[in-house]
Amino acid sequence: MTAATKNRNTASRPGFRRSHPVAADAVCFAGAIAVMGASGFAEPGSTATGLTALGVFQHYQDNTGGADGDQVVEIERGYFHVANSTGADEIARADIGQVCYLVDDQTVAKTSDTDARSPAGIVDDVDDNGVWVYIDPTNGVAATA
Repeated sequence: MTAATKNRNTASRPGFRRSHPVAADAVCFAGAIAVMGASGFAEPGSTATGLTALGVFQHYQDNTGGADGDQVVEIERGYFHVANSTGADEIARADIGQVCYLVDDQTVAKTSDTDARSPAGIVDDVDDNGVWVYIDPTNGVAATA
């Protein structure tokens, strides 16, 4: 390949939504944190290692009894308001800009709990009702966590 020497028609993807095949037996609730496990299929966030946070489910999808990929769900990347952990794992304003970690499909924590949790995203803001998290599988948090 050589460098471009003329204009080219480069394909692009609009927006921040992607369709993903759903993991076997997964139940996806609208507004819950979506992850991809080692199998490459979408499932709800949980305390586990090896998960890649994809964003938030945009609709309910029930693949109970189904195999990997039998159903598809739409997931949006971006900034989302989720629940804050408690105690020593509670995220504070001083943590803005830092990586936070998955507790479940609606809660994030300050630490990985000694490498027991996967990264959720980057803390964007903290308020009395929870944490704003930037969730995007291409934001590099898996490489920095």
